[in-house]
Amino acid sequence: MGNRGTCTKQMTILVLALMGVALSTIGGADSVRAKKQNIADQELFFAPVPKAVCGPGDKPETALQGQVPASLRASGFQGFSCNLKLLGQVKGEGANWQTTEWREGKEGKNKKVCAYHGTAHPTANPGLARQNYGVRVIDISDPTKPFNTAYLNTTSMLDPWESLKVNQRRQVLGAGNGANGGGPANMDIYDVSGDCAHPQLLASHPLGQDDGYGGLIRAGLTGHEGSWAPDGLTYYTRGTNYYAVDTTDLTKPKVISIWTNPIGGGYHGLSVSDDGKRGYFISTGTASLQSLVDPTLSNTNGLLIFDLSGIQNRTGTNPQPPLISSLTWKDGAGAQHSILAKIGKKPYVIFVDESGTSGNGVATRQAVCDLGYIPYPLARIIDVSDETKPKVVSKLMLEVHDPANCTKTVPDLAGETSFTYGSHYCSVDNIHNATTLACGYFFSGIRVFDIRDPIRPREIAYYYPPGVTTASPGSNRAGRGWYSGSPDWCAAQVHMDVERGTLWTTCQDNGLLSLQFTHNAWPFADSSTPPGLQNN
Repeated sequence: MGNRGTCTKQMTILVLALMGVALSTIGGADSVRAKKQNIADQELFFAPVPKAVCGPGDKPETALQGQVPASLRASGFQGFSCNLKLLGQVKGEGANWQTTEWREGKEGKNKKVCAYHGTAHPTANPGLARQNYGVRVIDISDPTKPFNTAYLNTTSMLDPWESLKVNQRRQVLGAGNGANGGGPANMDIYDVSGDCAHPQLLASHPLGQDDGYGGLIRAGLTGHEGSWAPDGLTYYTRGTNYYAVDTTDLTKPKVISIWTNPIGGGYHGLSVSDDGKRGYFISTGTASLQSLVDPTLSNTNGLLIFDLSGIQNRTGTNPQPPLISSLTWKDGAGAQHSILAKIGKKPYVIFVDESGTSGNGVATRQAVCDLGYIPYPLARIIDVSDETKPKVVSKLMLEVHDPANCTKTVPDLAGETSFTYGSHYCSVDNIHNATTLACGYFFSGIRVFDIRDPIRPREIAYYYPPGVTTASPGSNRAGRGWYSGSPDWCAAQVHMDVERGTLWTTCQDNGLLSLQFTHNAWPFADSSTPPGLQNN
């Protein structure tokens, strides 16, 4: 895009008019251009990553990288594929936001793998007939023949939203009550060690109440997203606050710490270091159009690094984690989740936004692009080797994210009401030696990247399932601008398997998909997929 200072006075006046701000209030167009030149380097967009090279038999994208053009939507989207092919599918009644897995770790034919994914809350799609509710359990030990084995329908499992996680060390599946995005705080815990295809209930318990367990009492706590500390003794979650749940006794979860966002932003996902003493938490926020041209206006969207030692060591009552550092940016919003991983023995955080610059609003998208900002959400890689000074080193930018392509993508989104060409969840192959990043996108399918050089990631494969002609009642896509043949929302974590050269994930209308890598695209010689180390 070149230097932002070359934007014309006419474009600047247009942007300010859209903001509803008089030029005189911020010093006129010339001063705006001067301020734009001082925007921090970390907010300047990077070039799109190199595109995957497809092989014989693939069905590659026909337009921009990551794009499903309006013409293909109108005729009923039939899908794209590049170095990935479908092995197996369990559509059921659809899926919602998140997946997790239990893997026994045995190699060969006896390896046991169970997949778990949420479905929409029973009240989410009242106009659509439905037979089953809750978390679906699928035996995917044979990736060519996955099959449904159970539904979990205790309080939190009816709709865990983005809190469904396995802890491999303690061999349990846990979730908070995410009911339609924020139900009353509750913790469900299941044992998956005996028969992962039929988990056994250990607890389904309200949180923040006087229950005799000795936990903190706090009315109004809610659920939405969460994650285990690696040792499985603490489950961190968020609703209207961040809070930590002691799960030392798996039958008696209790709240032991509640704290607020110290920079004033909202709450979302997180990840925790191996020793449990560092937390890489999400602060959500949305930059206004005015703040994009005025560097004096701050933003709350980004990464918070907390010292969790007090919680990990159970120090005192309601220990409050000190903030070590924060890193925010304006070229993204609605921060989603983080993954702490080592790439080449150096620590990084892979950070995913859920909204583009200035949010998901269609009306402001062109103005955002005119300023050189990214219109749709993406993942970025952050160097945290100095935890007091985290630094963005690369962005997983597709061609649809390039502001220069805004006029080519906006027509695709006519009638869309929320998520569009953006990321939601990503996973790595091994958090201790990450070589590969796989991400689910709302309209851009499932995409896989080589991140062995974290400064220069490159794309190696992608897969878009076909659009469906009947809305899936267990999907959260169904009530958000769905139309027949539209691209599916592939919004969940991806789980890779080096031994088989496969991955599985869910897309909201298509349910569970098992995919095979082709044309020797993956794995790499140094790739590995140990159980429990893919950001479950």
